[in-house]
Amino acid sequence: MELPKRLDRTVIYESEWINLYTDRVELPSGKIIEKYHILDYPKLANVILLLNDSDEICFVKVRRYATGILGWELPAGSIDEGETEEESAHREVMEETGYETEYLEKVHVFHAANGMSNHTMNVFFGRVKSNKEKPQHSDTDEVESVHWKTKAEVVAMIKKNEIIDGISLLPITLYLSGLYEIK
Repeated sequence: MELPKRLDRTVIYESEWINLYTDRVELPSGKIIEKYHILDYPKLANVILLLNDSDEICFVKVRRYATGILGWELPAGSIDEGETEEESAHREVMEETGYETEYLEKVHVFHAANGMSNHTMNVFFGRVKSNKEKPQHSDTDEVESVHWKTKAEVVAMIKKNEIIDGISLLPITLYLSGLYEIK
């Protein structure tokens, strides 16, 4: 199978979080695209679907500058240099929710927008050690609050278009479909 190949690259912007390039690309047919815009994410990232003892799903209410909304999301974040994927998932859960995880399993990998980006997300399913006490999360600039929702509440939220974050919707769909179980 032949894939498109890069012939040249022009750097528009680079940072530790995201890069923007225009590539000159040759398609398998031989056609040349002179300016194929690429969003390059130099870091892999994780999204984590967590359950508590009552099998409720953990959500964070997150402030998003880019979309100008306060929205429902699953805990997620980039993998820092020197961290394993699982160490990063544990850290993100602690930072965004304040909860410790007792179990995490990587169940899926996906590209959020593969037509224009290489953004790669690992999906982890897990459980918190206990949610009897409400801990304080440390990411107060981004995370407004932490909430536990039943499956029925989550389905209703999706139907009402209250969960619109694509990175959160895929793990939720995988879980609700029964494709993967959480121990």
